[in-house]
Amino acid sequence: MDESKDMLQVAQLDAGMLQFTLNRPDALNALNLGLLDALHEQLLKAQANAQVKAILLIGRGKAFSAGADISQLAPLNGQKGVEFAKKGQTIFRLLEQLGKPSLAAINGYALGGGCELAMAATVRIAATTAVFGQPEVKLGVIPGFGGTQRLSRLVGKGRALDLCLTGRIIKAEEALAWGLISEVVLPEDLLERAKTILFSLTQLSPIAMKSIMSVIDYGYDLPLEEAFAFEAAHFGLCCATSDKKEGVAAFLAKRPSKFLGE
Repeated sequence: MDESKDMLQVAQLDAGMLQFTLNRPDALNALNLGLLDALHEQLLKAQANAQVKAILLIGRGKAFSAGADISQLAPLNGQKGVEFAKKGQTIFRLLEQLGKPSLAAINGYALGGGCELAMAATVRIAATTAVFGQPEVKLGVIPGFGGTQRLSRLVGKGRALDLCLTGRIIKAEEALAWGLISEVVLPEDLLERAKTILFSLTQLSPIAMKSIMSVIDYGYDLPLEEAFAFEAAHFGLCCATSDKKEGVAAFLAKRPSKFLGE
């Protein structure tokens, strides 16, 4: 039996949504190599499957993910550390650049690699019980799965330095005030709220959403004039699609749009 498949449970939801459940509750869903490999495999499948419209990420038990598995971190030397970091970065970058929206529903601990995984998702919402942090400094290392870069881009350089240097933990309300997450809900409402948000995204043009995600992701670090040119190019691409014709026609006819991703 492939234990890695049990570590990540994949369920088909309505409207082309997939739910990925991190399933190592006894280990607070720590990201070991098996779980990372399973996540990589399932993301590649989702990317290649035109029927998949969106991804929901959640953790089983009292954690989203408490971070990398320390037992696998312990034996790393310099070279192996580089390889481990690059492995995580590659998988999380795949999620970020999937071309399909993803939502991390954070139900508890989102620490270290768990916080980094959440930040790679397109949207993040959290239960009131959620806590966030990058405590790697307390182990004598730094965030290695993209945390230093995504955190600074999401909440600003000063706050990223605060969290990464101190290793302190913040609660959901502070994460919301910082812009790390977009919404806080009661724990019992988290899953349904996440599904509602994702479902609303599946009703929009997948071509336009892919362009939006690409332009914001790639254009963020470009000089402004180059970013404007990149935006204009994608605007033109969208204007050439059937989805654009449908969206405009539906608006003028005052009816719901029926986007086909064409």
